[in-house]
Amino acid sequence: MAMQQQLRRPGRRKGDKPNPIDIHVGSRVRLRRNMLGLSQEKLGEAIGLTFQQVQKYERGANRIGASRLHDLSRVLDVPVSFFFDDMDPVRAPAIPAGFAAPAAEAFDSDPLRRRETVELVSAYYRIDDPALRRRLFDLARALAGGAERFSGN
Repeated sequence: MAMQQQLRRPGRRKGDKPNPIDIHVGSRVRLRRNMLGLSQEKLGEAIGLTFQQVQKYERGANRIGASRLHDLSRVLDVPVSFFFDDMDPVRAPAIPAGFAAPAAEAFDSDPLRRRETVELVSAYYRIDDPALRRRLFDLARALAGGAERFSGN
């Protein structure tokens, strides 16, 4: 019995924090789910899980396996690469992370994790007129460009 425990694959212990990559992938699942107006329950039903499991995935508490990621990409109608978009390869920890603690501040500052972002994207996609939606998009880009000019960036 003791031999089996020694051969066990190293993993996260109960008190350990989630891996930042798992948190990022989960936040992208949540972003896309919200963009589509799906509840955690509906997404769970579509892939054969409970809403609690979807919740754990979105928080990064549970790692999403390759086949499940494929299922999510199909149901959420995005390529698998979507879940890894906007990863900063400089700040992302090397694989494997070893004993180093992940930098939580890198993910706390992620605008995709903010409620404001999700609400803005959701409101944007509720605009039925594609031409109006495009004009709003162009306006937002112009305002962002103007802000960069004035801030010296």
